[in-house]
Amino acid sequence: MANLAPESSNAPIRVAVAGASGRMGRMLIEAIRDSGDCVLMGALDVPASLGIGSDATAFLGLASGVPITADIDQGLAGADVLIDFTRPEGTLAHLAACARLGVSAVVGTTGFTEAQKAEIAAHAQRIAMVMAPNMSVGVNVTLKLLDMAARALATGYDIEIIEAHHRHKVDAPSGTALKMGEVIAHALGRDLKECAVYAREGVTGERDPSSIGFASVRGGDIVGDHTVLFAGTGERIEITHKSASRTTYAQGSLRAVRFLRGRTAGMFDMFDVLGLN
Repeated sequence: MANLAPESSNAPIRVAVAGASGRMGRMLIEAIRDSGDCVLMGALDVPASLGIGSDATAFLGLASGVPITADIDQGLAGADVLIDFTRPEGTLAHLAACARLGVSAVVGTTGFTEAQKAEIAAHAQRIAMVMAPNMSVGVNVTLKLLDMAARALATGYDIEIIEAHHRHKVDAPSGTALKMGEVIAHALGRDLKECAVYAREGVTGERDPSSIGFASVRGGDIVGDHTVLFAGTGERIEITHKSASRTTYAQGSLRAVRFLRGRTAGMFDMFDVLGLN
């Protein structure tokens, strides 16, 4: 159960961004600058980043007075909340500092192990956190639709999840695809760990009707496409979400930031943020 603090004033929410030199980091920084109710307070990146020491909004031709730093404490100083879309190891280090400093967090990083997820859950006992594999409002509405579809199509339909991303993505299936699988499996009363099929090659035999299949495509600059296929006899239902820009992730992240205002502890997801639970 999350703890709620008294509502704060209408002062701007002070936000720090991890991975500030990357594509997503820059998108977040621009969204914060344009938001009207948030202000950039800190910018973090790895020590090897060429952006270290430069102004966080230099890529916009503007000066924010916020330098990009590899010093976690410096990057979080004065911040109310951190937005982190980096890598599991980096995110864990950032969250440990957030828990120590009392900084809330919005986490869009994917690829965590079960042990790492347990570590994050422990941090959420000390700080408020929104964690979701995809911050897009549209994706999370799609997840709700998938829950409804899976319950209605529980028998007689084979379920396959197909996702496509850019050539630089390092994990597969995507965190969003896995979340889709988890939502569907839960709706069907199954355990995804037991029914997921991640690869097919050679003579595989007939399809197990209780399985949920995954297929991953990597290439070009695809931001993120996800399709869930419910294949029955005589008909197919496809539920698809396609991202054309990372702007959707940035705007969803800011909705999560606003949701955390006044909350002091607890683990939340985008269903909580959007009122879909």
